[in-house]
Amino acid sequence: MSPYPFRFSDCFFILFHFISLSLQVTRWYSFAVSSLFVPPFPPIHSHGTTAKVPGCSLNSLTMAGTTDVSRVEAPVTVKAYLMCAFAAFGGIFFGFDSGYINGVMGMPYFIELFTGLKQSDFPPGSSEFTLPSWKKSLITSILSAGTFFGAIIAGDLADFIGRRTTVVAGCGVFILGVILQTASTGLGLLVAGRLIAGFGVGFVSAIIILYMSEIAPKKVRGAIVSGYQFCITLGLLLASCVNYGTQNRKDTGSYRIPIGLQMLWAIILGTGLMMLPESPRYFVKKGNHKRAGEVLSRLRGYPSDSDYIQEELAEIIANHEYELQVVPQGSYFNSWLNCFRGSLFKPSSNLRRTILGTSLQMMQQWTGINFIFYFGTTFFQTLGTIDDPFLIGLVTTLVNVCSTPISFWTIEKFGRRPLLIWGAVGMFVCEFIVAIMGVSAGDNPQVVKAMIAFICIYIFFFASTWGPGAWVVIGEIFPLPMRSRGVGLSTASNWLWNCIIAVITPYLVGTDKGNLGTNVFWLWGSLCVCCFIYAYFLVPESKGLTLEQVDRMMEETTPRTSAKWVPHSTFAAEMGLTEKNVALEEVQVSTDKGHV
Repeated sequence: MSPYPFRFSDCFFILFHFISLSLQVTRWYSFAVSSLFVPPFPPIHSHGTTAKVPGCSLNSLTMAGTTDVSRVEAPVTVKAYLMCAFAAFGGIFFGFDSGYINGVMGMPYFIELFTGLKQSDFPPGSSEFTLPSWKKSLITSILSAGTFFGAIIAGDLADFIGRRTTVVAGCGVFILGVILQTASTGLGLLVAGRLIAGFGVGFVSAIIILYMSEIAPKKVRGAIVSGYQFCITLGLLLASCVNYGTQNRKDTGSYRIPIGLQMLWAIILGTGLMMLPESPRYFVKKGNHKRAGEVLSRLRGYPSDSDYIQEELAEIIANHEYELQVVPQGSYFNSWLNCFRGSLFKPSSNLRRTILGTSLQMMQQWTGINFIFYFGTTFFQTLGTIDDPFLIGLVTTLVNVCSTPISFWTIEKFGRRPLLIWGAVGMFVCEFIVAIMGVSAGDNPQVVKAMIAFICIYIFFFASTWGPGAWVVIGEIFPLPMRSRGVGLSTASNWLWNCIIAVITPYLVGTDKGNLGTNVFWLWGSLCVCCFIYAYFLVPESKGLTLEQVDRMMEETTPRTSAKWVPHSTFAAEMGLTEKNVALEEVQVSTDKGHV
């Protein structure tokens, strides 16, 4: 035995120093890459009258807002669409990480290595040759525990070092976790690796949604953010394919290959993001309006002194100033408390928005979808009438992938609210049908095939509605001063409930525990009824609005009447930024004051 045994606490020591190093490296790399790849921008002229913005340190910037609600966002080029869409790639390693563990825990070699059992000692297809419920629970849920804390931390980091750099740092932390998992031959190192990888996934899953929502054009923001969910499904599909190809290997490659491949997705995402611009709204929040104009110019494909860029930037700045007047930021702790200020019965209050974001992500987990993707393979094994559970798992994942792109069109055509309402209806109907068939004739092979068919239909409803819809909504409902923390808290809620479900599900359906079998679908169906009621009464419609217009809509309407709301004024007009050639003072943010 080594005189210096590895302790579990050492993981946190390594994680702390790795995060610190990652942040330094990504900031240096960001500076180097931006100097190589970011083209020079046209000069920003400073002339005309001056509109004062609270702050200090003058650095004049020409600004011209608009009273025309149709001109608060610049037209967008194809190149800009592609830049926005690349960020959705972050969903691939999120999905791959969620999907690989389902198959790995059912691999014979993995079970033998992590339990000491021998497959030859059991009859073919035996439900007893499996990981104990507590090991399944621990291995699956520990990732979600890491992502919960990672998502909360990411909200602060995104305001401190930027949205893009936070995601890249998350990729670095994730790679460290993957290395530990790949090297594992026992439970301890595997669990430690998944915990550390969870921190990285928390960074990425929270801030990539924030980043996409802030840079995407309003007309396709829902479709682009839905692309994130599509990439999650692609990751799940890739994981299923890799698992299917390695399941029968009789060496550590059976599980090390799917685990190690995760590093590839993190490297692609991190490297690619370094070549994309930072969010202009991040620079507005930091008071650096000139830099905000430059990156907005790059995103929209117009010169920074064009009317289009000036008008969109003026609207973003005016909305931010308005929100700061309504809820001053104050100290660091006060800015966190701002997420919970206001009346519970006022739809536009910060408290109501925070509850909406966190509870919406909770509801997404309540649909029971991760029961299929975390435990589907082992669940199908327990039915006893399926020859190849891995193949069925691959089919359900393929349904998920093929169904998600439908939301690209429907979420912009019909809106967020109808998709969530009718998606919940479709899911609870399918789940109740599966439960009824399982109770009445669950041991009949033909009935089992019908059950799998309705599970696939249920996945279709989730993938085309709640899967992307919940992520789209949380990226739109928060005002800029609290957006990073609001999205972080909402994502943390998703992972908290993900963790809870991952912990309890093996005990509900495990043959050595609750052994509910198909009866578990009564639970998921009932929770989907709750999702329907929730979406009908509490989810607003934000289709076709800028993030600033969503802010105004939530002040002036209720969720059930929000679809009828139309923009009628601009924040730039209300803040006096509509005169041509108005020069704005740059606000240099003092970090010790904690506010703009």
